Amino acid sequence: MSEKVQISHHGPCAVRSPLRLDAFGSIESTFILDEMHYHDPLGLGDAVQFFERAGPREQLFFEPAQTKVAIVTCGGLCPGLNNVLRSVYLQLHYHYGVPAVLGIRYGYAGFSPDATSAPLWLNAEIVNSIHQFGGTLLGTSRGPVSADIIVDFLQQRGINILFTVGGDGTQRGAHAIVEEIQRRKLPISVVGIPKTIDDDVQYVNRSFGYYTAIEKAKEVIDSAHVEARCVHNGLSIVKVMGRDSGFIAAGATIASQEVNFTLVPEVPFKLEGERGLLAVLHRRLLERHHAVIVVAEGAGQSLLPPSQERDASGNLLHRDIGLFLHHKIRDHFASQRFPIVIRYLDPSYYIRSVPASTVDSVLCDSFARHAVHAAMAGKTDIIIGLQHGVFIHVPIPMATTDRKRLSSEEWASVVTATGQPDLA
Repeated sequence: MSEKVQISHHGPCAVRSPLRLDAFGSIESTFILDEMHYHDPLGLGDAVQFFERAGPREQLFFEPAQTKVAIVTCGGLCPGLNNVLRSVYLQLHYHYGVPAVLGIRYGYAGFSPDATSAPLWLNAEIVNSIHQFGGTLLGTSRGPVSADIIVDFLQQRGINILFTVGGDGTQRGAHAIVEEIQRRKLPISVVGIPKTIDDDVQYVNRSFGYYTAIEKAKEVIDSAHVEARCVHNGLSIVKVMGRDSGFIAAGATIASQEVNFTLVPEVPFKLEGERGLLAVLHRRLLERHHAVIVVAEGAGQSLLPPSQERDASGNLLHRDIGLFLHHKIRDHFASQRFPIVIRYLDPSYYIRSVPASTVDSVLCDSFARHAVHAAMAGKTDIIIGLQHGVFIHVPIPMATTDRKRLSSEEWASVVTATGQPDLA
């Protein structure tokens, strides 16, 4: 049976939106009713969940002129963070007339009384050109901060809305903040803007930064291919980000069309045996005398000793599969007295720190503006999702229960591009 996903809301909206139809028929004037749930474009019928559509509401919960907003960026860097900050500010200030937008420095740690940097009041001059640069104006960090401390901060400064820009760990932290806000019965909205260069957030078909990532990864892969084919028995290994999902490796492989083996977390592979990577790679070098391997950071973890270490966000730290493969392949061919030339490239930090591409810049703007619309209407405990071209409101607990992973169809496209056999 179909089900309408319930969205948390502070209460009746009694404030008329300042957004109006202009002479050009601005999209801002196309108000969305909460009854306008996301339709079923795939014809799944009763087996579908209907999400509330994102977009501007005619009636608001918050009075814009009396609203104070805070925004925080958390976790790893991702192309487009500055674009999001800029678009959130522009939407709030110029379209809604919100007078005060506070940027929290260096992630959730910036809410602490012991924070190393004071919050930054944003203005038009500060955000004017930040979209031209990578990184985040506000800085970022990993790791949780007590929800009590964060809500104390919001309450003491009269903050009405908090935007949390980050991945699943950030949004789980946002949900904890919501729970503390609800315990205190405060009218403070928390709206998440999903950020993951790995493109692994549920109910988000494509997250900002991903297109930039595969574009830059493709450049590195193409260079790796040149390095490999310009020497006899040349082999290039390129490691890209993808802790639990192989979207960057897959997308860059398809974009490049120069990869011979792509290894991702979703598809196990063997090193040894007739069908293992080492034997298949050996045959490839005998026939073509060069090869390119692209490996996602979370691939092949079963081949390495298990890790018990976690990062500040609580994510399990993976062993370095790239260097592991480099050493295993080097030793294999040395034992066979088969001379090869190996190049190992890890462009991860380069890929995530560049400015957003044109496509991602547009996506950043859309996520940011839809987040503002939702927050001003009193929505809370949600992220902005994207399904089949429609922006939607997704409860944070739904979005953070698991990570999105490559589908069989997406993996089939990778195998078609590489021609690689089953390595399992």
